[in-house]
Amino acid sequence: MSEIVLDFAREERIGLAEAVFCAGKSAEQIGKLLDLAAEAGRSMLLTRLEPEAFAALSEAHRGAIDYCAVSRTGFFGEPAEVTSRGDVAIVLAGTSDVPVAREAERALRFAGIEAGFIADIGVAGLWRLTARLEEIRSHPIVIAVAGMDAALASVLGGLVSGALICVPTSVGYGATEGGRTALNAMLASCAPGLSVCNIDNGYGAACVAMRVLATARRVNG
Repeated sequence: MSEIVLDFAREERIGLAEAVFCAGKSAEQIGKLLDLAAEAGRSMLLTRLEPEAFAALSEAHRGAIDYCAVSRTGFFGEPAEVTSRGDVAIVLAGTSDVPVAREAERALRFAGIEAGFIADIGVAGLWRLTARLEEIRSHPIVIAVAGMDAALASVLGGLVSGALICVPTSVGYGATEGGRTALNAMLASCAPGLSVCNIDNGYGAACVAMRVLATARRVNG
């Protein structure tokens, strides 16, 4: 039996297309996945594709991938046509959170959603957040990406009315424990109604946003 079984029916079943988590996979395995997608005429999102793993792929495969080293994502084939602008904002506390935030941004774009990107507004300089608060509020869905104490999530939770999807990052010094402090802070937030994803899981946050948008479209006809 093959060690690779792609789930091309996933999009029809749950509204989210098959994506490939590349970490832990060999270049040979990734190449086989891409060949199967090509044979089926499917585009595919690749996540956690490290630069070294990308470089190890064949020239033909590299040429077929729109690769972003910052987010470690790749578009194999063409992304979906843009059908949504202004519905989602990705808000991040600091520049160190950019890779995770870009992963969310790229996952959304692959699905045809152009997200706003509002960077470096962590609460250490609260004026940076308040200066862009009305811009943030204009988006019905906000993805908040933050490490360290993750205070950004709670502050936004008390200021914006839209769906708030929080992503803790592994950014910070020793006591942050690789993102566990940020994760616990988001889960323990006093602000009601926060949705919290796994540490560094920008892709997961994008999928939550996609589900929210899809539900809203069904409800609104």
